[in-house]
Amino acid sequence: KFVISGLAGVSGWMFVHPFDVLKVRMQVNKSKVGAAGTLMNIYTKEGVGGLYSGLSAAVTRQLTYTTLRLGLYDVIRDKLTEGRSDIPFYLKLCTGLTAGATAATICCPVEVSLVRMQADGNRPIADRRNYKHIFDAMHRVTAEEGITTLWRGVVPTVFRGAVVSTTQLATYDQAKSMLKSLNILRDGIGLHLASSLISGFVYCFTSLPLDICKTRMQDQKPDPKTGILPYTSVFQALYKIPQQEGILALWKGFGPYFARGGGHTVGMFIFAEQYKTIVKNMYASK
Repeated sequence: KFVISGLAGVSGWMFVHPFDVLKVRMQVNKSKVGAAGTLMNIYTKEGVGGLYSGLSAAVTRQLTYTTLRLGLYDVIRDKLTEGRSDIPFYLKLCTGLTAGATAATICCPVEVSLVRMQADGNRPIADRRNYKHIFDAMHRVTAEEGITTLWRGVVPTVFRGAVVSTTQLATYDQAKSMLKSLNILRDGIGLHLASSLISGFVYCFTSLPLDICKTRMQDQKPDPKTGILPYTSVFQALYKIPQQEGILALWKGFGPYFARGGGHTVGMFIFAEQYKTIVKNMYASK
């Protein structure tokens, strides 16, 4: 289950990484530049390679965070399902919350490295961190700012992880069950596609405000004059961002976020279902 989860996460991610870079750049940029303008800025200053900033950290994230949250969800759900055909939706929500929060806590250093590597091109050249790869990022963060910085923004990271896994995993499971039970779709790629699209939209809409807080907190630097960080907690960020930039700022970059999150949800679940079928057929042939 864990190996399939990791492979599915990486397979789905390779198609959507540029959208994640675009989303992060829009979130750390406090101006009202849209997706098209941000995309042109990246291409003009950094070329096509800029759209793949932080790819090593993103792949590592899939091999750690996605592997853990999907694997734990499957293990816990299967344990709860023993002796019955399905479990209530509220138990699926609780299972997703547990799996997401656990994985997000353990993998926060990878999140910090990923955000910083993706956002670096948005800074003035003299102010860039220029991490070579994820392991260089984690080493330098620890050496220059202390090991606790690797868990900076852990609260919004865990909140987001819990919300994402609760909505994404539980909603996919529930949508698949309902579409099958109502005879709208039969088991197959069509069912997997429809269920993952529903799941992707719900998860993106509910998790984006927390994702923006997480990104701002992990990329922030102390004020050079006062030494004070702009954002001190997820609740302060949730209040400060709309106060200064308007309520819609909490859904800034929804287009690329949905292209990234919804696209990855679709790819991840379809790959996962196909990998599961391959493994089942391999064991059945033996």
